[in-house]
Amino acid sequence: MTENHAALTYSSYLALDEVLAAQKPRSDEHDEMLFIVVHQVYELWFKQLLHEFAHLQRVLADGETAHALHTLRRALTILKVVVAQIDVLETMTPRQFTSFRARLDASSGFQSAQFRTVEAVLGRRDPRVIKHYPAGSEQREVVEAAMTRPSVFDSFLGYLAVHDYQVPHESLHRDVSAPLEPSKDLQNVLLKVYQDDAGAAQICERLVDLDEGIQEWRYRHVKMVERTIGDKSGTGGSSGAAYLRTTLFTPIFPDLWAVRSEL
Repeated sequence: MTENHAALTYSSYLALDEVLAAQKPRSDEHDEMLFIVVHQVYELWFKQLLHEFAHLQRVLADGETAHALHTLRRALTILKVVVAQIDVLETMTPRQFTSFRARLDASSGFQSAQFRTVEAVLGRRDPRVIKHYPAGSEQREVVEAAMTRPSVFDSFLGYLAVHDYQVPHESLHRDVSAPLEPSKDLQNVLLKVYQDDAGAAQICERLVDLDEGIQEWRYRHVKMVERTIGDKSGTGGSSGAAYLRTTLFTPIFPDLWAVRSEL
């Protein structure tokens, strides 16, 4: 028996009926649509970043320099788009945001499980973020699982070992559920990587770019919050800009920054 299938179209391939029906403002305020669209697009980019980071970890484990560099370049380009979207949000004045803010109820950007997972994949280990998700919820399980898996930097250390760099045992086999602590012995290995000035050194530089890009996102995010709501509490009872300021200028890959003064 021959089955009849509807012809694939641009709309059906991209599931546009579902995507374009996903914007559901809770007020009649003009600017709420912009707020929803920008944050939904953020979530799509976070999903893509997680997809790229998973691939990056696989190719690093296989010691593939060219593929790792290509994936890092793509992730960095996506991150630049993510940061640039703040410009769109900043076209909204404080009064325009206030006009529908009360309709957000307890929802908050702090509840973005995908961004928390991005942070965890890059190496952040902060159990306090778990409190934003109900016990037993799928989102909580996803974030907790990401905090117990090897991070991108752990995968990079494996890559260095594949390329015969003498990564310290305690770094290569550390407790990956614990925060990454700077290591002088590891920094000595990274200095050798930079002295060789080969593919591994290029990956180091792209990781520094990634770290800098995340810090740029944090800075732009806190300034956007400050100009929109000042020092008011954030939605969902968060401390808003006050909390976001505490995340500034904290490197993701501290060893890569520590060696800069030695090069």
